[in-house]
Amino acid sequence: MITNALPDVQCYLNGDYAPLAEAKISVLDRGFIFGDGVYEMIPVYGRRLFRFEQHMDRLERSLAKLRIPNPLGREQWLAVARQLIADLPAEDQWVYIQITRGPAPRNHVMPKECQPTAFSYAVPAKLPTPEERHHGVACITARDFRWERGDIKSVSLLGNVLARQISADVGAWETIMFRDGHLTEAASSNVWIVKEGALLGVPKSEQVLEGIRVELLRELCEDCGIGYNLRPITEAEVLSADEIIISSATKEILPVTTLDREPVGHGALHGKPGPVYARLFEAYQRAKQLQSI
Repeated sequence: MITNALPDVQCYLNGDYAPLAEAKISVLDRGFIFGDGVYEMIPVYGRRLFRFEQHMDRLERSLAKLRIPNPLGREQWLAVARQLIADLPAEDQWVYIQITRGPAPRNHVMPKECQPTAFSYAVPAKLPTPEERHHGVACITARDFRWERGDIKSVSLLGNVLARQISADVGAWETIMFRDGHLTEAASSNVWIVKEGALLGVPKSEQVLEGIRVELLRELCEDCGIGYNLRPITEAEVLSADEIIISSATKEILPVTTLDREPVGHGALHGKPGPVYARLFEAYQRAKQLQSI
């Protein structure tokens, strides 16, 4: 049912542009029936797409893992995104891209011939406020109960929805999750800790999504002279970290200053954003200008 809560924006659907509220798909679309599809969310800064090629790389990796052909080439997706961006007055936006396997008779087996559904729209970005960046945000922890193919950026996000609701119910920003005593990721973010001045993140695996900011933060750490390492991180290390940072397309990078209602950090930085976050955020702001097309 269409409601007034939908953004009043244009969208792209299978070759056509129309108001989002008027877009329609088949009720037998496998994205609707099975969550059989993938998506990307690309930031737009100053009306320019941020790290577009890296987002396309990840989109194609996810599609390949689900054996869904990409209905558009990169130049076509770039043209779609730029058209949607041009339709909005906002300088900073988010472009959402979704590809599902398409409509087919309901059957768990992947159909051999199916026309993928290509969908995209853009909305004004709502980035963290200066106050949230200055004070940091609160997160809570939980067991990671989601499926074990977190490396696929699937539209099947019920596990992430349930995980995010855990933190929403107590007014926290994110749910940081652990599996078998080790950090995986948050409900809709990658998670980083700082130990002795170095930024640490979890290694690539099928259990975590390779965030676009994983490689970006490596580049920023190199530029800033900050140590960087991807390795298994225990729950105890997270709870005793000097700093905790979450990253995503919509959050950029954001300091976590309270975890399970306890302040993060030690000494003068107890419960405050730390120096590694401050340096990385400054570098991130420069990257936004240099890495957008």
